Amino acid sequence: MAADARIVPGHGLNYWSSIPATEDGMLGGIPRIAPQLSRIDIQSSRTFLARLGIGQRRGRTKVARALEPGAGIGRVTLGLLVDVADAVDVVEPIARFTEGLVGREGVARVLNVGMDEWRAEMGREDEVDVDDNKRLYDLVWIQLCVGQLTDKQLTGFLERCREALKPGGYICIKDNVCRSVCDMFDETDSSVTR
Repeated sequence: MAADARIVPGHGLNYWSSIPATEDGMLGGIPRIAPQLSRIDIQSSRTFLARLGIGQRRGRTKVARALEPGAGIGRVTLGLLVDVADAVDVVEPIARFTEGLVGREGVARVLNVGMDEWRAEMGREDEVDVDDNKRLYDLVWIQLCVGQLTDKQLTGFLERCREALKPGGYICIKDNVCRSVCDMFDETDSSVTR
């Protein structure tokens, strides 16, 4: 049986709903062991984006709009994306995780839906700057969350992201990867490492 076939709908959401809305909770206790990890993670992402010409320094420019699916409490949103984008839309199914993001400078929209349910047009009915083909984002930053989706859900989600991407935009996935030949299933949160 394929590892993603073992994903139980709703199990991951139940798991994450029980986790504290803290950086320690989001990163599975690692900040207690290695407090510098989050800073190093954000800096390496900033360096990566700088190589794409995205940022605020040395001739790089901010992008107009970014999307962060699976944002959790907004560690990456506030630590990275609001510095490289004029506006960041957040997608996170657990509302208590995103409470601290509502109204924050640089955070445009907070959508409390899962990646498998997200559509680019959600919450945009009255916007005049949305063109007919819904190409909204210059950057889609997906970090540590694709394992919650089955292969079919992930493919559909990435197709919707591509459809919402402006010409010349980027979809970046930063996630754990499997060193073995096969995907690994984690029963704790019903996720897959590919």
